[in-house]
Amino acid sequence: MSYDTPYVFKPVADNGNLRATKTKRTEMSPDYFGVISLDLANLVNITKQDGLTIVKLSGWKKKDKSGNTYLSLAVDRYVPKEQAAKESDAKKGGASGFDDMNDDVPF
Repeated sequence: MSYDTPYVFKPVADNGNLRATKTKRTEMSPDYFGVISLDLANLVNITKQDGLTIVKLSGWKKKDKSGNTYLSLAVDRYVPKEQAAKESDAKKGGASGFDDMNDDVPF
């Protein structure tokens, strides 16, 4: 990416940023540019719709050392408690996770 704001991007899983373009070269030039690094192997809470993968993002307005404002991005991995419990039960094979235990106690 050769934009007019030099900065060093240090990849961190599921994080990125958008920075304002200081000089638009054409009317079609982007207002913001940036990068995001995704841990694709461990994405949760994603939706598939019409053949597309939809990832929820969160953003925070921050200032860099030079005083330039930018938008810090993160993949939102929040899973509601009800959904997390259902997924956990499904992985364990039952509602309690103890379905394979024998009721006879040896002592």
